Amino acid sequence: MTASPTVPFDDASGARLAEEIEALGQRLHSVRESIGRVIFGQQRVIDQTIITLLAGGHALVIGVPGLAKTRLVETLGTVFGLDDKRVQCTPDLMPADILGSEVLEESDSGRRAFRFIAGPVFCQVLMADEINRASPRTQSALLQAMQEHRVTVAGEHHYLPRPFHVLATQNPLEQEGTYPLPEAQLDRFLMEIGIGYPDLDAERHMLIATTGVKEAEAVPVMTAEELIAAQRVVRRVPVGESVVEAILALVRMGRPEESELPEIRGQVAWGPGPRASQSLMLAVRARALLDGRLAPSIDDVIELANPVLRHRMALNFTARAEGVRVDDIIDRLCESFA
Repeated sequence: MTASPTVPFDDASGARLAEEIEALGQRLHSVRESIGRVIFGQQRVIDQTIITLLAGGHALVIGVPGLAKTRLVETLGTVFGLDDKRVQCTPDLMPADILGSEVLEESDSGRRAFRFIAGPVFCQVLMADEINRASPRTQSALLQAMQEHRVTVAGEHHYLPRPFHVLATQNPLEQEGTYPLPEAQLDRFLMEIGIGYPDLDAERHMLIATTGVKEAEAVPVMTAEELIAAQRVVRRVPVGESVVEAILALVRMGRPEESELPEIRGQVAWGPGPRASQSLMLAVRARALLDGRLAPSIDDVIELANPVLRHRMALNFTARAEGVRVDDIIDRLCESFA
């Protein structure tokens, strides 16, 4: 199901955009293949992560240990030609450990001056491992950098490199000694991506490929400048009126104050805000580009509804007591207009 564009293009501009989308689709197919050489059985996760980067956003990755979350970030850095760094979040991690700090130095002439030493946040892809183990103060410092793309130390602004993406991880099993992210901070992430166990064939392939003498390695496919150019193309992808209406209907029906569905009014404490609509619009455009299509469809909206909305909705006490999941609520929303 392909949507017609909301903004008409003349023949020349439409043809140029179509050529750009087709060329990018081929490059992104190579990106998928390169990542797939080292990440096994996680094609959905790979696609959602690529979509997040194309949309210019950040992702929260949820999964138990041992599912290649760290390897995925390193591989993305290699394939897209990005400078990647990793921070292991712990309760004693301070904001300066991520952002950087000023140190007092004395020159040979005896003159003293402060010099800013950049922290690991000054990269293009940052993995914040187990972000919920960091203190709220450190979480806030990182999330402010994600939102503003700059840090402020001693009253001075220091801008982060472009592009800048954060892939934060959480372990859903151990909650002792953690500081769950508040909903207002979760909203900074474009997607919440869940990683599950690979299927039997993928795990067999992984077992053989990773325990031999030599392991396969990802190869560079794009550069940082090409990724920035691709992000610009994403924002030019035309979106049909039916897709726009589907996004608005989905997001607005998820708000208990506005929804006509009784399960939403009775089980949801609060629903997604306008940033969810913006994120979903960018994500469906990026998914169309990833597939080499000229425009997104309603199928894209349904496919990306869960990762874009699940961290932007909260269930009330009654729903949690009855074992209702946010994913169940979103599935019901999708069924209401599909």
